[in-house]
Amino acid sequence: MITPAAIAAGSIRMHHVCGGSGDPVLFLHGMPTSCHLWDRITGRLCGNFTCIAVDLPGLGRTPRLPGGFRELDALAASIEALRIECGIERWHLVGHDAGCAIGVAYAHRYPHRVGRLALLTPSIFPDLKPFYLFEVLRKPVVGELMAPAINLLFWKLVMRHALEEDSNKNLDRDDIVHDFHAPFHGLTGSWRLMSLLRWGNPAEVLASMPKQLTELLIPTLIFHGKRDVAVPPAFATRAASLIPTPKSSS
Repeated sequence: MITPAAIAAGSIRMHHVCGGSGDPVLFLHGMPTSCHLWDRITGRLCGNFTCIAVDLPGLGRTPRLPGGFRELDALAASIEALRIECGIERWHLVGHDAGCAIGVAYAHRYPHRVGRLALLTPSIFPDLKPFYLFEVLRKPVVGELMAPAINLLFWKLVMRHALEEDSNKNLDRDDIVHDFHAPFHGLTGSWRLMSLLRWGNPAEVLASMPKQLTELLIPTLIFHGKRDVAVPPAFATRAASLIPTPKSSS
């Protein structure tokens, strides 16, 4: 059974859900989703693994961390605080979208704490182009003016359409979208979303990613779904080409 919890991560309380038994696996979602992105996957895996899905800062039920997503080292340190609080010696990491960059940063900084790494639709290169609606929100003045309309359009149409084909009796699409949307409800919710998505210039925030990939000695599996159109498939193949091939043991 997956149960919610909250642990200290620096000066914030980091919400996560945890359940199952076996080797621990940490799941890192992207923007602007939450730990519930992983509900179907953790539901299937918790019979064999201890599954931990976290709400990243400013998303789900976790407050914002100063610096937000532009401070990858601070995010990695928060993930390490989570590991220590949970009493885990070593875990596997699974990241999606922006969660991939956080996963790589963590694995690069704390390699002895990571067994294996899986990257799903890795949004990790400096030439990343944000989703077109998010790009509008990132523009000064234009973003402020368009925030209410884009907030409504994204949650009412784009996100629901993205989840529509995945909905079944075990996955309530409306509940999932509601959880993703929760931090951006209310009169100022549109501008909170805008602020989150102004996480920085990819050319600067992700500048170290290619080099970190070349130094990644952890067994890594990369996925890119055929419907993941927001990120170029070339990112997955490029990442795979940079990660060193593990030497076979004799």
